[in-house]
Amino acid sequence: MGLVGESGSGKSITALTVMQLLPWAARATGRVTFDGIDILAASEDQMCALRGDDIGMVFQEPMTALNPVKTIGEQVAEGIRWHTKASRSNAEDRARKMLDRVGLPSAQFPLSRYPHELSGGQRQRVVIAIACALKPKLLIADEPTTALDVVLQAQILDLLRGLVAENRMGLLLISHDLAVVTEMADRITILRHGEVMEAGDTARTLSEQLHPYTRQLAQASMHVPARASTKEIGQGKPLLQVDSVTRDYPGRRTSLLKRAAPIRAVDDVSFSIDPGQSVALVGRSGCGKSTLARMVLALDGPSSGTIRFRGEVITGKSEAELRPARRDMQVVFQDPYGSFDPRQKVEKLVAEPLHVLEKEPTSAERREMVAKALHEVGLSPRDMDKYPHEFSGGQRQRLSIARAIITRPRLVVADEPVSALDVSIRAQILDLFAELNQKLGIAYLFITHDLTVARAITDQVMVMHDGRIVERGGTSEVLDHPQSEAAKALVAAAPDLHRAIARRLQEQG
Repeated sequence: MGLVGESGSGKSITALTVMQLLPWAARATGRVTFDGIDILAASEDQMCALRGDDIGMVFQEPMTALNPVKTIGEQVAEGIRWHTKASRSNAEDRARKMLDRVGLPSAQFPLSRYPHELSGGQRQRVVIAIACALKPKLLIADEPTTALDVVLQAQILDLLRGLVAENRMGLLLISHDLAVVTEMADRITILRHGEVMEAGDTARTLSEQLHPYTRQLAQASMHVPARASTKEIGQGKPLLQVDSVTRDYPGRRTSLLKRAAPIRAVDDVSFSIDPGQSVALVGRSGCGKSTLARMVLALDGPSSGTIRFRGEVITGKSEAELRPARRDMQVVFQDPYGSFDPRQKVEKLVAEPLHVLEKEPTSAERREMVAKALHEVGLSPRDMDKYPHEFSGGQRQRLSIARAIITRPRLVVADEPVSALDVSIRAQILDLFAELNQKLGIAYLFITHDLTVARAITDQVMVMHDGRIVERGGTSEVLDHPQSEAAKALVAAAPDLHRAIARRLQEQG
C-alpha cells in the first residue's frame, strides 16, 4: 500500500498511530487492528513486543532515528538481542548479514562505525537494516529512499520488494515520489488535510486520475519550471572557482600508535560557476558531494588545492576574514531538523543569517523580512512563533530554504534541497529557485540524487564518482547522452512515472 500526500497531510501521523508512537498531546480514535490485536487498546508491554519484531518502521530522518553514541553494529543487533534473546556474537553475525544485504559491506563498513562517519544515504541504509533485521510481518517505510541516490534507491526498493515476497510481509510505503510508489505499491491511498481523497489500484488510480487532486499531484511530479539562465562555462569572471581540491580524512585508529591509511573523500576536483549560473552536482551516496560542498562554504578546509569566491581565496581564512564572503553565500542542508536549534523559535532561526549584513536590521525590519521569506516558500508568517518540532519534515525543509534566501545571496549551495518535499511543494520551490535566479541573479550549486530536479533547474551537470568529477556538460547533453559509466548508471536507475504506470498496466493485461 502506497500512502501519498503533501507535507502535513497526515501520512506520518497515520504511521505513528499504527506503531502507537503518537506525540503525548495527540489522541487517536477509531480502530487499528494488527493480526487480531487492537493496537489502540494495547498496553505498552504489548506494543514493545510488537515493535521491531512484528512491525518494523523506517523513519523519515535517519540521523535523528539513530543513536549517535552507539555503533551501527550495536544498533542493528540491539533489536535482535531484545526480541530473540540471542547471544551477543550471534546477534552481531545477523547484524553483519543484514548490513551486507542493504549495501554496507564489512570491508568498508565494519560494525564499529558510528552514524556520524556515514553519509546521509548510508545512514538510511542502517535504519532500513534495523527495521528489517527480524523480518517483520508489517514494514512501515516513511520515505525510505529520500536520502538515497537513484542507483541505491533502485537497489533498496528491490530489497524491500524481495522481502515482501519472500516473507509474505505487508508494506505500508509513505512517499512523495509517485514514480516510486507506482513501482512498489499494488494499491494507493491519497491523503490531503488528513482525509482520503482517492484510493484504489495504483495503476488505475494514477492513469485515470479521476480526482482533481490526483491530477494535481501527477502534474506536479513532472513539473519543469522555466529556466532563466542558459549561461555557458567560461563566460566572464567566475563567481566560484575550485582548483585541484583534495580532501583526506584520517584513517581509523588500528592501535594506540597506528592508524589506517587516510580516506580520500574528494580527489583533485576543479570546476567554476559563473554569476547567475545553476550547476548540479550528482552522484552516488558517499561519493564526496557533501564534503565538497562544505569546502566550498569554508566550513571545512581542503587538504590541498584552492577555492576562490568573487575572485578572493577563501581557503585558510579566519572566520573574521570570511565574514564579507558569508554575506553572499548561503546553504540549504540535507537534514532540515539537524540544522536547526530545537530550542529556538522560527523567527530567530530564519533570521539567523541577517547578522552578517553590513547594517543589521531593526527588530521590526527583521520580523518583516522573516515573514516575507516564509511566504515565499509557502509558509505562513504566523509560523514565526512555532518551534521546529511542530512542523512536518517537508515543512522544516521549507524553513531551511527560507533561511537561505533571506539575505538574497549571490550563491546558494543546496544539498538535497527538495528531497524531503512532496511533489506539489517541490514544484513551488523549484519555481522559486528559478524566479530568484531570474530576478536576483543568484547562482546555485545543486547537490542532488534526483535527476528530474537537475533537469528542471540547472544549466550544467557535474557527475561525481569516488571523489572525482568524471563528467560535466549541459544538463540535457549529460542526462540524455551520458558518456561515463557513473552517469549511465544514474540515468538508467532514475524512476519515471509514465514508464512505471505503463509497466503496471501491461502486467495487469
